[in-house]
Amino acid sequence: MNLRDLVYRLYARRVEGRLDHAQVPKHIGVILDGNRRWAKASGGTPEQGHKAGASKIMEMLGWCTETDVEVVTLWMLSTDNLNRPEKQLVPLLGIIEDAVRTIAADGRWRVHHVGTPDLLPARTQRVLKEAEESTRHIDGILVNVAVGYGGRQEIADAVRSLLLDHAEKGTTFEELAEVVDIDLISEHLYTRGQPDPDLVIRTSGEQRLSGFMLWQSAHSEYYFCEVHWPAFRKVDFLRALRDYAARHRRYGT
Repeated sequence: MNLRDLVYRLYARRVEGRLDHAQVPKHIGVILDGNRRWAKASGGTPEQGHKAGASKIMEMLGWCTETDVEVVTLWMLSTDNLNRPEKQLVPLLGIIEDAVRTIAADGRWRVHHVGTPDLLPARTQRVLKEAEESTRHIDGILVNVAVGYGGRQEIADAVRSLLLDHAEKGTTFEELAEVVDIDLISEHLYTRGQPDPDLVIRTSGEQRLSGFMLWQSAHSEYYFCEVHWPAFRKVDFLRALRDYAARHRRYGT
């Protein structure tokens, strides 16, 4: 171990020691940004960047397991990403599929897909479904893998699901208009039954949500980290938790 690594570990231990676990967010959303830029800066290929980013996911979930985090949502592929050229999209989907299999195989976490399955290739749909089914019994952190996910698409899907549900019950539009509210729409989101994210982390320096969990993040705290996702370290994670704990949440005021 060189001096730099030693100093980093000591500093990370110091930050962790001062962390108030009573103030740890229960649900963390993560926008995994910067894989391609990290690869370019490192002289590698985009595929190598995405593979490095996929490996970082396991580290991140390990850090969450060491705290009292209950839900983690990982934005791995947006609906906009599905418009990429096939030569870029196919390898990326393969890396995501391998990452989801690895998360499920670990045995510590329960996998749940958030996104529109019909937008994804059949093989990707199958991998996501198998990961959900094989981890359904696990009583660990719930890991939402956002693949083929878009915030606007989620709200549209929720409204569509709500309308179809009430159409089957014979509810008229007038009756539905009388009862529809925030809670009713929330029951049809991809994350129904889950707590909203307390903290949203985005790496790579971009300071925008890009449509991530538009409905659920109304009262979320945001933490924008300058480092690219593959270079995200435990100390960066701990700093995000420390920053969150230091804020006074006023819920809309």
